[in-house]
Parts: sequence; structure tokens; C-alpha cells
Amino acid sequence: MTNSALWLSQIQFFLSLGFLALFLVIELGLAWVLLFFKLCAHCSGQPAWTTAYRFWVRVFALAFVLTFASSMPVLIQFGSLWPSLMDKIGEIAGPLLAASIVTTFIFKSCFLGAMLFGQSRISDRMHTLVVFMVAVGVTLAAWWMVILLSWMQTPDGANMIDGQYHVISWADVLFNPSAGWYAALFAISAALTVAFLMLGVTAGQTLRRPPDESERLVFKTALVVAMVAVLLQGVAGWGAAAVIARHQPAKAAATAAYWHSGVQPGLVLFGWPDTASQRNRYAWEWRHAGGRWLGRDDKGQLQGLDHFSGKIPPVALVFWSFRLTVLVGLLMTLASWLTYFRVRKKHYDPSMLSVRWRRFLRLMMFSGWLGSLTGLAYSLFGLYPYAVNQTVSFYEIAGTTDWTVLLGAGVVYLLFYAALMLGFLQLLRHIARYGVVPVARRRGRA
Repeated sequence: MTNSALWLSQIQFFLSLGFLALFLVIELGLAWVLLFFKLCAHCSGQPAWTTAYRFWVRVFALAFVLTFASSMPVLIQFGSLWPSLMDKIGEIAGPLLAASIVTTFIFKSCFLGAMLFGQSRISDRMHTLVVFMVAVGVTLAAWWMVILLSWMQTPDGANMIDGQYHVISWADVLFNPSAGWYAALFAISAALTVAFLMLGVTAGQTLRRPPDESERLVFKTALVVAMVAVLLQGVAGWGAAAVIARHQPAKAAATAAYWHSGVQPGLVLFGWPDTASQRNRYAWEWRHAGGRWLGRDDKGQLQGLDHFSGKIPPVALVFWSFRLTVLVGLLMTLASWLTYFRVRKKHYDPSMLSVRWRRFLRLMMFSGWLGSLTGLAYSLFGLYPYAVNQTVSFYEIAGTTDWTVLLGAGVVYLLFYAALMLGFLQLLRHIARYGVVPVARRRGRA
């Protein structure tokens, strides 16, 4: 396969996996937020919590449908773009993908219908239990996929024999070195995405009318979740960086734009990595502060990109995707904590914020999506040229499809995802504007 076709295959797969991730984080985050709303309504008896649940369960339903629909192209592209991948890692990937699919179908068939349509037909306590089971099911379905992606970053618990991976210990596969950190980062990303979505929607609603009690409760809940999640994100990011330095030194060197082994590294905050000249143009760096997150060889010497000649990821893409992820995280930190200091003495009423700040929160509505996409790009493209770290390369598993076909298919996928995204945004706008409107049925009418 030519280099152009290989890159088009990776871009197409990233496009599909990224679209799936956008709605999976909303589904996962809202599943637990809805459970919190149900528990608060059950324990306090305040109808405002029930109103908040009824509003956001509609967004959850939309996200669930789009997650389920967008998972199909990802599964298809496993075979169409990388036809030899399952031959090499099928003993690990097959059971994990099957577990994710089976978990999704079981919880969808057993609990999702009762959650969405059975609230008036079962007791409140039983319905709360159903919401809890849906949250558990969504979490398990996502966890299997996170395990597979993390295992491909840090393969453990399996040996490659005659070009195929064979499981030695499922415990080591499931709890590979990066599994915990990737699961934590994914859960935090879901929390931040949902928190800023709720903050943005609620702030936008107050620009048209005064908020009711349920909207104030939603705003307070989202603000607390955002404040806690941004702090946990820093801890999880620190731990993941240590694992990358140890198990993926080429990605660590590309992240730092560290070209030459043995040279005292600086922490490059911004700049443009020039692969041709192997230096950083227009670099703004913190001198002698960049060695903490770099890999070391057996002699303890820092490993630069020259140590991985011919097997380095796209340095500029890895460098900037990481920094964009950090910038989005810092922006969300400032937005959440500054909002807290502005409303903490005003009963967390979003209408007490200035119009300009509420517009800013509405603009930040999808910042969690941006952070999720840049983080996914960093993980996937930082692994290049390998599909499984240091063992299976993309050149081994790529198909023979012509680049023109891949380009045409990529454009079709892009248009399809754009149509789905526009539909979701339009429905979200309608729900945010008109809220929960009960539908009265009359005899003889549908």
C-alpha cells in the first residue's frame, strides 16, 4: 500500500472512531448524571430533580442512538481498512469486541426500554434501579473498548508466536500498564463533556428567560462535576505520561519534540517541530525542564527521536494534538473555577452571571468534545507506525484499496457524519428552547 493510501486509511478510521467517541462520552457521562438526578428526586422529594431528569434523558436517548449507529462503521473498518489485523490480534480483540457488543445488546434489551418508557408503569424505586443498571451497562460496554485500545498501546499478557498474538494471562491483558490511566482519562473526559454541555445549555436558556429551579440545580451539579473533573484530569494525565515515557518512548520524544539523545532537554511549550532539519522552529521553551516525561535506555540515557530512526510518529501532529488537549483542559479549568467564584454567593443562579460570561459558557458547550478528539488523535497517531506498540505495524495489516477509493469513501463518511451531527444539534437546540413538553393524546388521534 502506498503512503498516501495508508494515511487516508488512518484518517478515515480516526474520523469514524472520533465520531463514535463524541457520543459515547455523552452517553456515559449522562448515564451517571441521570442516576444522580433520580437518587436526589427519590431522597429529597423535590419535583425539580425529576424535571431535570426528564429533560436530560432525552439528550441521553439521542446520544445512545447515535453511539449505536456510529459503532457499525468502526467495526466494518476493522476488516475493510486493516484486513490482516484480526489475524494477528484476534485472540485478544475478538473476545473484547464481542463482550462490548453483547453487553450493549443485553442492557439495551433488558433495561433501556424500561428506563425511557416505563417510568409511569413501574415504581420509582424500581425505575431508579433500572437507571443504575443502564449506567453500569454503558460503562461496561465502553470499558471493553478502552481495554482494547489501551492494550494496543501497551500490549501485555500475550506473546506473539508465528506472527499471531496468543493470550498468556487475561488478567494481564485486562489490566495492562495503561488500562487504568486510559479508563480514568476516558471517564473524566465523559464527565467534562457532559458538565460543559449542561453548563452551556443552561446558560443559553437564561439568555432567553429566567431559569426555573430544575435549571439551577442542573447548573450547580454541572459546575461541581466540572470543578472536580478538571483536577482529576491533571492527576490522570500525569500518570498516563509516566506510562508513555516507559512503554512508548518514541511517542514521549515526539510529544516533547526531543530530537537528539543525550542533549539536555528543555520543556518546549510552543514551537514548530521541523522533521527535515530535526529542530524546533520558533520554540518557546523552559530550559532544562523537559526530561521528566522522556523515556530512557538501559544505561539511563534519555531517548530522543534519533534513537527511533524510521519508526517515529508524525512529530508535528503528536506535538500539537497534545498541546491542544492541554490548552482545552486549562481553559475548562479556568471557566469552571471562575464561574464558581462568581455564583457561589448567589445560590448558583446562572442568571446572576453577566450576559457576556453566559455567552462564553454557551461557547464552551462543546469544549469537552474538542478535548476528546485531540486526546484521541494524540493516542492513535502517536502510536504510528505501529497498530500494536512495537510489534504490529500498519504496513503489515493494511489492505490494497486504491487511494482514490479511500478518498471517496472518506468524503462519504464525512458527509454522513456531518448530517447526523447537524440533526443532533438541531434536536438539542429544540429541546433546550422548548424544554419538556407533555404530549396530550385524545381519543381517536395518534
